[in-house]
Amino acid sequence: MNDSSTQINVLLADDHAVVRAGIRLFLEHAGDIQVVAEADDGEMAKTLLQHHRPDVAVLDIQMPKASGIEITRWIRSNLKNVGVLILTAYDDDPYVMAVLQAGANGYVLKTASPGEIIQAVRDVYAGKSAVNALIAQKLVAHISSRSVEQPVEMLTGREMEVLVMTAKGYTNKAIGAQLGISDRTVQGHLAHIFGKLNATSRTEAVMRAVSLGWIPHTVGAVSEE
Repeated sequence: MNDSSTQINVLLADDHAVVRAGIRLFLEHAGDIQVVAEADDGEMAKTLLQHHRPDVAVLDIQMPKASGIEITRWIRSNLKNVGVLILTAYDDDPYVMAVLQAGANGYVLKTASPGEIIQAVRDVYAGKSAVNALIAQKLVAHISSRSVEQPVEMLTGREMEVLVMTAKGYTNKAIGAQLGISDRTVQGHLAHIFGKLNATSRTEAVMRAVSLGWIPHTVGAVSEE
């Protein structure tokens, strides 16, 4: 059980009632997580998300009426403060890329242990990216294949400092405090990093840097602040 007194409110969307019941059981057993709503299709998920506005939405990919990918896009457009964790049996590359490009904060397979899934919920709540090892490998492989055709511009020393701290899970505020610069300056450095690495998110930027050998693949969860 987590010692924190913070309660993380979760919406759980999966079209299999037995699966939802099992996930709910171990999530709530963690002590700091409460499932405030359950949905068995995508449209119900949207309705309940609007009503409850949870901290984290835990979504399957394949559901009736609207997929987890569609719901993720909808959340990013309408409920920007809701974290999105994809919890699915699908590890196919097109699904992984589509969900992360849609704006999901995490992607974890249902084969993960209850402890890993609980930690993923906590990481997403904390503003970090939660991607398990297999999915991270797929991201690196995908980005590496693009790197052959898309040469990148080298980062400056300060940009590399920001990227390494991002890879370690530091938020913009924490990076700014460590480097003695403002949050806005950190955001500016990240914008330059994204442009140079042809990335659309912090997770993609870090994975591309890993694929290029610029930083080791031993970093912590990436903050998506």
